[in-house]
Amino acid sequence: MASDILHKVPNPPFPVEIMDKAPVEVANPFSGEKVMLEPIAVAVYDCIKGAEMMGDHGMVEKGIDWFIEHYPKEYGVLLD
Repeated sequence: MASDILHKVPNPPFPVEIMDKAPVEVANPFSGEKVMLEPIAVAVYDCIKGAEMMGDHGMVEKGIDWFIEHYPKEYGVLLD
């Protein structure tokens, strides 16, 4: 199933583990605004948030660039 998902959406900027099979609603922890994300976007978002906690600025930057290119509206709600 995961390989089917990868053919329909852009490749992630780094290895991710896709846990969901359907879109998931994700909320901005600061504003409370919510958006629906495809499973691969949830995986990238989770990696970004984990990288922020670990201080891995390179991974954060790659993930943010990917979101801006492929999910600009969702980026504006969750990461901007």
